[in-house]
Amino acid sequence: MAVKPPSRFCVAICQLKVGPDKRENLARAQEFIHRAARQGAKVVVLPEMFVCPYVAELFPSYAESYPGGEALQMLSRTARAAGVYLVGGSIPEREGERLYNASFVFDPAGKLIARHRKVHLFDVDLPGGFSFRESATLTPGRGFTVFSTDFGTVGLAICFDIRFPAFFQAMARHGAEVIVVPGAFNLVTGPAHWELLLRARAVDNQVYTVGAAPARNPASAYVAFGHSMVVSPWAEVVARAGPQETILLAEIDRQYVRNVRQKLRLLAKKYYGGIYR
Repeated sequence: MAVKPPSRFCVAICQLKVGPDKRENLARAQEFIHRAARQGAKVVVLPEMFVCPYVAELFPSYAESYPGGEALQMLSRTARAAGVYLVGGSIPEREGERLYNASFVFDPAGKLIARHRKVHLFDVDLPGGFSFRESATLTPGRGFTVFSTDFGTVGLAICFDIRFPAFFQAMARHGAEVIVVPGAFNLVTGPAHWELLLRARAVDNQVYTVGAAPARNPASAYVAFGHSMVVSPWAEVVARAGPQETILLAEIDRQYVRNVRQKLRLLAKKYYGGIYR
């Protein structure tokens, strides 16, 4: 007889301060993953671009390929040693001549079980003269990502992906009860939209959203907002970090997801017709 996944489990976000030294970033991430596991986390999430400064022109010098990259080997090894599902934030991934903003997920045995390449690249011109072009060095990925765990089905998106509702609807329609979002929002978009979008995607799709941000580092060329958070399918912020480096823990209750979906049947097929398959 198949064993039913546990109804509740603990997720941890490692809100890390990222600097220019890749090996220091990796060592810090490894330390935080083990600390999170000791605190009871079964799923651990790292921030977007946790290996390097969030500067498009620098991505090529930090990029690595699967499976031999230094960061990827650390993630696999640490997931196995800590006995956790590990969502490795994101790194610059190299495949041939192309670079991607990619997230790799490892199971408690250290096996790669999912990879998501950021689909919607961060190309913006914001108030105050701030501009950013991920497309200057990166190639967009294709399609949404969901993966199976001992704790149910999880969706995965990266930062700017969260601004596209249909992208999240597709993950929910394919069974996701939790959607993890490593994201490095900045001091313009963060205060305005970070919580808003995490709550909107949670209530739209009746899922938990897990937003994993880097800690704020005023010395960086790109200053991240921080404020990682976990939001319930009822759009409640159940855990919230400040801007500083920390480990944020939250309980995910899959039965609560089912209860919310039974009360408001937003995912019923009749509402979607042939649009989303």
